Amino acid sequence: MVGVWLLIPEHIRLGTWDLLSGWTNRSDQSGGTGENIEGRLAMQLISEASLCVRGFRQKRTLSQKGFELANGLPFIASDKAIHDMLATHTVRQAQLLQVALGKIRQTFGHFKGELLAIDPHRIKTYSKRQTPRKKKDSGSKARKLAQTFFCLDADTKQPICFTTGTPARSVTKATPELLRLTEKIIDIRAREKENRTLILADNEHYTAELMDWIYSESPFDMLVPMKQEKLIQKQVKTIPEKAFTVHWAGYATTKIKYRINNSCVDYYHEFIQRNGELPNDYDYTSFLCTADRDEMKDLALNFPQRWHIEEFFKNDQALGWHRLGTMNLNIQYGKMTMALFAQAAIHMMRQRLGKPINQWDAQHLARDFFGGLEGDIRVKNDTIIVTFYNAPNAQLLKENYENLPEKLEKEGVKPNVPWLYDYKIDFRFK
Repeated sequence: MVGVWLLIPEHIRLGTWDLLSGWTNRSDQSGGTGENIEGRLAMQLISEASLCVRGFRQKRTLSQKGFELANGLPFIASDKAIHDMLATHTVRQAQLLQVALGKIRQTFGHFKGELLAIDPHRIKTYSKRQTPRKKKDSGSKARKLAQTFFCLDADTKQPICFTTGTPARSVTKATPELLRLTEKIIDIRAREKENRTLILADNEHYTAELMDWIYSESPFDMLVPMKQEKLIQKQVKTIPEKAFTVHWAGYATTKIKYRINNSCVDYYHEFIQRNGELPNDYDYTSFLCTADRDEMKDLALNFPQRWHIEEFFKNDQALGWHRLGTMNLNIQYGKMTMALFAQAAIHMMRQRLGKPINQWDAQHLARDFFGGLEGDIRVKNDTIIVTFYNAPNAQLLKENYENLPEKLEKEGVKPNVPWLYDYKIDFRFK
């Protein structure tokens, strides 16, 4: 498992240890004597997420493969030790940790904050608790599902934050909490009113209560598909031909005022797109927006980018967002927040790997890169030297990772690794 050591430079750059020390309410400022054991247990969770493994401890161990050493531990922590560590932390602490990580990621340019996608992500759970059973999609059987709600920057395709909740929690109730977290990370209120951040959502978010909250209490605009009810389909066909603006062959748009039943707002803006050249072939699709925006830009250019959040779930959910064994929300938050750290470090590392490795999904990367490289680990003076044999794209890896302490110092980053007892780290490729 020596491949996981290549994530250490990215965690140094992200300041992962400082954030974990704040989360555990401990510091290790005594010259690397190792006081913060909880922080090292959290590092193990992050490394496990990077390898897309869950619960491989005790009998099914990862030890003696370089894994435990990367976390500053001489052993693999047991399930009970990890559970007890997570149980001492609250949901609020995990949310503050997400905010702190998100603010650091923004300084690296990981978020533009102009176009955001939100979506509920329902995860299989094997909890023994009595919970409502739900369908993950229309073609699946009803089963126990844990609910999570993610916000993604649609331009950079990077997750900003998430919330989770009980299976009974609705999208309408969860979304305000998710967007308040997002606002703390990317400082939405500093933006001009004419250039507000647009939230792209699916039709689960089409409720009067949520649209009213977005309009009156949030700094966002939101665009959602309208449910294709017969009334709406009948309505759009009554709109005169001259009301549509043709942008190119077979595509035209218009917008009208629309009031949702039970809404406290007088009206919203219905964006309508029409596909087809001949009247008999016209096909209409309606979207509701909380603001009067450029409908052609939002429908043709912006809304298709909502699909990036589905790609994120497909490519990265194996990091820790595909199954849960507990319904204790504070433990869920803790585990899943550690997966955010793993995803951030992997994203930064991907930029240094070259093709085709930087295009692999999380599972492929874990199996054939982190778990597929051969090497050894040794200490020379104050530096841990990790040597890789026959690594792919070796020349590119040399340029990015050899003489690492000097490279980090040039970036203004202290090269010592605090959870490795203040040793420096360097790499060789042979």
